[in-house]
Amino acid sequence: MGFLSQCTSGGCGAKIGPNELAGFLTNLPKFSDEKLVVDFEASDDAAVYQLSEELALISTVDFFSPMVEDPRTFGRIAAANAMSDVYAMGGKVLFALNLVCFPEKMEKQKLSEILVGGAEKLKEANASLAGGHSIYDHEPKYGLAVTGQVDPQKIIHNNTPKVGDVLILTKALGVGLIQSAVRGGLSSKKAESAAVASMERLNKYAAEKMAYFPVHACTDVTGFGLLVHALEMAGENVTLIIGTEQLPLLPEAYHYAEEFLATAAGQRNRQFIDQKIDLTSTTPAFQEILFDPQTSGGLLISVAAEKALACLEAIQKDDPVAAIIGEVCVKESDQSIILV
Repeated sequence: MGFLSQCTSGGCGAKIGPNELAGFLTNLPKFSDEKLVVDFEASDDAAVYQLSEELALISTVDFFSPMVEDPRTFGRIAAANAMSDVYAMGGKVLFALNLVCFPEKMEKQKLSEILVGGAEKLKEANASLAGGHSIYDHEPKYGLAVTGQVDPQKIIHNNTPKVGDVLILTKALGVGLIQSAVRGGLSSKKAESAAVASMERLNKYAAEKMAYFPVHACTDVTGFGLLVHALEMAGENVTLIIGTEQLPLLPEAYHYAEEFLATAAGQRNRQFIDQKIDLTSTTPAFQEILFDPQTSGGLLISVAAEKALACLEAIQKDDPVAAIIGEVCVKESDQSIILV
């Protein structure tokens, strides 16, 4: 039996839906610590704990079951995905701990390959592997608990865009749709290879470039899809205008969307949006792309308009698919996102 066939779901598509998750968090006891400057109530990408005027720690955790057949590739994707929250907040990854669940009867060489893949991405990030924890489970799962650092005065939040900003997306969309096609034996090698390369790609390089520009907000686009992450970015104060024709897409992603190769997670994202966004002007295929869960997706960056082209050109040196996809405007009635 294959590695991937052991799993009922994989990647960020396995995330609990945003509606359900919000309900689970509602009744958690609260403890106030003034040094915890970003916690789960902010729906930000990671927690931030301030140690001094010049130093704060970023803490995040992410793990999931496989979305690809090759264990080493899975390890690389899972590690890249786990570190992404640190980059989205303008931080540097320091070290990480492995999180491992593995079937007792599965070939142990596959676990070794997963761990090698994860370690390769940590080395690329110039971060240390400091240990971890492992248990036996019915399905393989892997990820990292990641610690990073950031200047407290330079934290980039996910919900602080400014009117007039331009929106940049650093990776192409369509990972979930392509992986759905892979599971159904319908994808081409070109589409599958492009999706894997995108998922393995560290957001480190784009984050290093954006540090030199007036970025007002940033988030990484993962399991909740572009629209839900954009909705979090807009908050209550602004409207994001997103051009669907400007979206960078992975090869054949639009075709798979037309063939309704949607994922369960994509439908959960749609249910969460419900009546919050007017989708009537958007084709059904683009709707699926906008809701599509992205495993190890790109950064959605809100940057001052006068520096947006320079920021994009800098990012494109290492991430050539990056594109301007919209702008931030004054709040229009009750619409947080307008699709054009």
